[in-house]
Amino acid sequence: MGEAFRRAESGAQLLARLEGRSSLKNLEPHLFAEEGSPVHGDVIEFHGPEGTGKTEMLYHLIARCIIPKSGGGLEVEVMFIDTDYHFDMLRLVTILEHRLAQRTEEMIKQCLGRLFLVNCNSSTQLLLTLYSLENMFCAHPSLCLLILDSISAFYWIDRSNGGESLNLQEMNLKKCANSLEKLVREHHLALFATTQTLMQKSTNSAESFFPLKLQHETDADYRPYLCKSWQQMVTHRIFFSKQCNSGNSKGFTVISCHLRRNHVVKRSFSVAECGVQF
Repeated sequence: MGEAFRRAESGAQLLARLEGRSSLKNLEPHLFAEEGSPVHGDVIEFHGPEGTGKTEMLYHLIARCIIPKSGGGLEVEVMFIDTDYHFDMLRLVTILEHRLAQRTEEMIKQCLGRLFLVNCNSSTQLLLTLYSLENMFCAHPSLCLLILDSISAFYWIDRSNGGESLNLQEMNLKKCANSLEKLVREHHLALFATTQTLMQKSTNSAESFFPLKLQHETDADYRPYLCKSWQQMVTHRIFFSKQCNSGNSKGFTVISCHLRRNHVVKRSFSVAECGVQF
């Protein structure tokens, strides 16, 4: 029976790949340094301190995905893994109500039916969750976007549990990164993950992360601290910060870096009741 199940699972994977995932290139053009992003296989990291608009941007992207095409959305499914327990369903519903032409309860339910929400309270639970998602992505060809908020949630706990051994400290995160890479590659997904600013920038942090062409164009206070398995996966890193010289407390800035092509773009956005506005 086990062999038959594996054969059936393999067939489901093949069917999902043949069906193809919908394009996400119109997800939010203002957010990327290149036209046509993101594409299947992209791994996008949102980095910044708390209160800089990362979660609001995720709500914006979710709304763009789950709103039907007739309403200007992409009409695709989203998997959201919440490790910070910050997800606010009422906030997402408010954004949908502002953006939908038909603000009926039935339409809201249809949109929310395209969102799958999972909570994880440890890196071990996150790893087990990722292992269990294989069949989910096989069974849902329209499930195109995987969001993880945040991948750095258990950093200090894992460091404490790992004692003096760096390998033990990073063991679960490395396994999570490898599992995420496999899901993204085999199921043609785009992955968005958030990380918080936990480390102060070191004097050589720019050299350790930014290509030479990007160092003078970015002023982000960034120091990589997650495992190399994760760092090597990331194709885009987007830095979030508050606008310093703005009287608008809801004004934010993003610096979007395409790491493979050395492209950088800087944008401003605000957050209103209706959500993110560029």
